[in-house]
Amino acid sequence: MNGIPWLTILWLLPLLGAAAVFAVPTHRPATAKALALAVSLAVLIVGVLVAAGFDTGGARYQFVESASWIPSFGAGYRLGVDGIALVLVLLTAVLVPLLLVAGWHDDRPGAEDDGRARPAHTYTALILLVESMVLVSFVALDILLFYVFFEAMLVPMYFLIGGFGSRGTARGERARAAVKFLLYNLLGGLVMLAALIGLYVVTARSGLGTEPGVGTFDLRVVTAAAAAGDLDAAAAVLGALFLGFLAAFAVKAPLWPLHGWLPDAAVRTTPAVAVLMMAVVDKVGTFGMLRFCLPLFPDAAVTFAPLVVTLSVIAIVYGALLAIGQTDVMRLIAYTSISHFGFIVLGIFAMTGQGQAGSTLYMVNHGISTAALFLVAGFLVSRRGTRLIADYGGVQKVAPVLAGSFLVAGLATLSLPGLAPFVSEFLVFVGTYPRYGAGAVIATLALVLSAMYVLWLYQRMMGGPPREDTDEPGSRLTDLVPREIVVVAPLLALLLVLGIYPKPALDVITPAVDDTLVSIDLPQPELAVPVERPLAETGPPATGTGEEGASE
Repeated sequence: MNGIPWLTILWLLPLLGAAAVFAVPTHRPATAKALALAVSLAVLIVGVLVAAGFDTGGARYQFVESASWIPSFGAGYRLGVDGIALVLVLLTAVLVPLLLVAGWHDDRPGAEDDGRARPAHTYTALILLVESMVLVSFVALDILLFYVFFEAMLVPMYFLIGGFGSRGTARGERARAAVKFLLYNLLGGLVMLAALIGLYVVTARSGLGTEPGVGTFDLRVVTAAAAAGDLDAAAAVLGALFLGFLAAFAVKAPLWPLHGWLPDAAVRTTPAVAVLMMAVVDKVGTFGMLRFCLPLFPDAAVTFAPLVVTLSVIAIVYGALLAIGQTDVMRLIAYTSISHFGFIVLGIFAMTGQGQAGSTLYMVNHGISTAALFLVAGFLVSRRGTRLIADYGGVQKVAPVLAGSFLVAGLATLSLPGLAPFVSEFLVFVGTYPRYGAGAVIATLALVLSAMYVLWLYQRMMGGPPREDTDEPGSRLTDLVPREIVVVAPLLALLLVLGIYPKPALDVITPAVDDTLVSIDLPQPELAVPVERPLAETGPPATGTGEEGASE
């Protein structure tokens, strides 16, 4: 588009905006929040412009930018966006301004803050910093560049979790949750770093660099060499490198059994930060599986696919079962995300067009539905000051808009037809069943379990007679205010629109998925259900009976 470096502008805007917001004096919190919101809206505009200029029938990677970075290592500043990255860029750009509005009063002190206000400029600047690093991760075409920002985003997330916890959470609990988040992800990142170094050595031995003895981190060059079988390495070596990348992405996703950091981190931080983590940051993990694990190591991906599918099915059922047993509403929603990420990974490693398209769409739909459910639950908890499900009841009688929003978001979480997650979950099932029928059948158990925990949750919290302290005059339990409606309404609208008409999103996603499958070169399974030919092709029905009729 006229030579303008749109992708650089896309990630540089929130980075510069974070610096500007951080420079705002601490005694002007309203200015800091307004500036951060303005920057996030500018990022959304740039994201929409990129989407408007994206050609679904064009080259896979568009808006490509390339510049020298560390030529002696074969690393470059290479950016580009395909359909998979584009929808996740839009998801990030849409959610961040809504999260800033949702957390508008997160700087107010809680009882555990000793009356000291939280620095609004630091809080909002860290959110913009995370947005910038996530956007670079989605558009990076250099593997080293991706890794740098993949790891760097842990730092602002650590401070958001540890320094800006949910009200009523002791500082020690915040710190433990933040350290747990950091250690899990750093360990995964170190494993990936070892694999990254190994991949660089392989590319140097394969002569993929611009000079003899020099490797390359150019994703497109390495992917093409892997598809052509030109990587000079034994299958065992490539398998080990694949597992190194997969480990880091499985922690970030998070995939069972590497999920242990998620529930504590989601509960101990503010609802806005929890959504930023589950709906945006964690998507970098599943995106990395599609962007790096499969195209860079196609043979290893096929070899280890049954193992990953098995872990995904366990995650689906495990997350749903643990959600049923929760007494904390926020922890319950966190466990549902473990189940949903299992569905996403299942579709990716089914390695079918429907499965991977469904998984990519699931990333978007999960981000929207989880944001809606978690934020509405956060609004409710902020009114009563407790996360325990048993402390609620009859909310729909005194706060019908809040209860109705909670119901729609909850129904989206259980993939009710007509709402966005249904389409993506259906595609995952359709794409998985021909190749892993048993896994798909077991995964359907989560549909029943999700209906149980969502409907049970709504009945306990929203149904029944109001509690004595719920409908008294002057009670803190009021309906959604205009600021909260501004946050929730777009999310619910997106759930309805993508549930009824997902075609524009799938039109963008499908070409990139097809290119990924071509690089894997794995024959696509045929549907098990036979399709009858029209009567005109088969001729009139046979008139014989018995064996003659059967042979016809």
